[in-house]
Amino acid sequence: MTLHARTLLIPAFLLAISAALFAQHSPSEQSDPLQRSRPKPNKAGQKENSYKKWLDEVSPIITPEEMGAFRRLANDSERQSFIEHFWFQRDPTPDTAENEYKEEFYRRRTYADERFSAGKPGSKTDRGMVYIIHGAPDSIDAHPAGGPYLRTAEEGGGQTETFPFEIWRYRNLDGIGQEVEIEFVDSCGCGDYHMTLDRGEKDVFLHVPGAGPTDLEAMQRATKDQRFRGGPESLGPSLFGSNREGKEFDRIQQMALVTAPPPLKSGGRESVTSRMRLNLLPFDAEVDFVKSGPDSVLVPITLSVPNDALTFVGTEAMRHANLSLSGQVTTITGKRVQSFEDGLRLDVPAELLSTSNTRRALYSKIVPLQSGRYRLDIEVKDANGTKTGWISRVIEVPDFGGDTIASSSLIVADLVEPVPANDIGTGNFVIGIRRVRPRVASSGDPAVFRSTETVTLWMEGYNLNSGNSQIEAAPTAEYRVRRLDTATPALVITQPLTVRDHQAVIERRFAPGELAKGDYEVTVTVHDSGSFQSVARNAKFSIR
Repeated sequence: MTLHARTLLIPAFLLAISAALFAQHSPSEQSDPLQRSRPKPNKAGQKENSYKKWLDEVSPIITPEEMGAFRRLANDSERQSFIEHFWFQRDPTPDTAENEYKEEFYRRRTYADERFSAGKPGSKTDRGMVYIIHGAPDSIDAHPAGGPYLRTAEEGGGQTETFPFEIWRYRNLDGIGQEVEIEFVDSCGCGDYHMTLDRGEKDVFLHVPGAGPTDLEAMQRATKDQRFRGGPESLGPSLFGSNREGKEFDRIQQMALVTAPPPLKSGGRESVTSRMRLNLLPFDAEVDFVKSGPDSVLVPITLSVPNDALTFVGTEAMRHANLSLSGQVTTITGKRVQSFEDGLRLDVPAELLSTSNTRRALYSKIVPLQSGRYRLDIEVKDANGTKTGWISRVIEVPDFGGDTIASSSLIVADLVEPVPANDIGTGNFVIGIRRVRPRVASSGDPAVFRSTETVTLWMEGYNLNSGNSQIEAAPTAEYRVRRLDTATPALVITQPLTVRDHQAVIERRFAPGELAKGDYEVTVTVHDSGSFQSVARNAKFSIR
């Protein structure tokens, strides 16, 4: 979109607004004839492109401060945390699983692409941008073919011909005003309606001497060149000249507000997340569910913090990092049911500090809950530095009761071992009689193992038949492992299960070398022939 050359007379800050509105985007890779000959991007390149794509998608609603903060993030873990915070602080109902703002944003974006495309995606057009930010107007005065047009008295009156144009009217826009009108003109006849400050831009005869005169021009009380003597609009003098000139600056301000990202309406969350955007401590969290009793579920929460994000202090011989952790679980009505505060100290010999920076600090907390929907909030602070990380998510605690076969979460672990009798049920990563330490995935990636490490799959099955009778076979666990790069099965194993009190432990180790390096998806299915039921869980991991 381009403004008329008269905009050179507008102050510099207005030109900056125009430049932001009218920026052109580079063509897609699909239009590049050399694309076929280019090598496919590696995973790092694909992830980088996915974050660029996300930033491009949310460009109508992301604030300049958020944009700058996102570009300064150093790694994918920080970017993933940022995106989670970005949507959460815009969620009007954070205690529910749905984020209505996010869903509405992508619905509007899809509609804009379908409705307003014109040689480029509709979401990249001016009408698409306004629709994404403000939704559908209350009314549209559409002139899709242009043609004869009688100017309003404020526009100078008189008959003329116009390019196709539309006027969108909003009865009220929060923070902008009431009875807001936005004008779009298709001066190229190509379907690309651009937003304009100048209501005279739609005039086909604007630069044709003597054609399409205004009322005063027809009365020879004004000349056409007076339309181009400064100001953002080429309407010329009218009986409402002084009043209109005052409104021109209101229109300039209105355009700036209409195209600005909508203000956040998240109350106290805005100040908290604004601080963390600039001093973000990245961390990953895994939440699992294991049956504890008839009406209780153990919820193991595992936090993983990259060492290179922590501040280490100390002597020349020994360095240490300190983490302060706090969390709470609330019902969807806001009632607190669980809370915890803890600290974590990490001591590293100074000569090993550079090596330890490639590792991650782990923290485990197990909270008992009843089945239902909850909100989990966790904050992690670097006590030696200034970084703070925070997550908030809705968790759905399953109901393991009844006669229907069920299972715990499938945990991909780097350590599963029995615990001493006096430690049963207590301590870090302890679930019953075993210590199960998850390998927490980072930034949406699969859990990563070195080729020298053992990969262990662990879960429990519930409400199973014992298989002790002559007509009942013992329940079985089937492991199907497939490579993601080739989509071919790598391993299929079936093993019988030992059932005690209608419950069984499913555990399978893959020793180093049993699986080649690559990315895998595993599906573990428990079959209970006695009840003709089965339950399946899947997970992903990588060996590198």
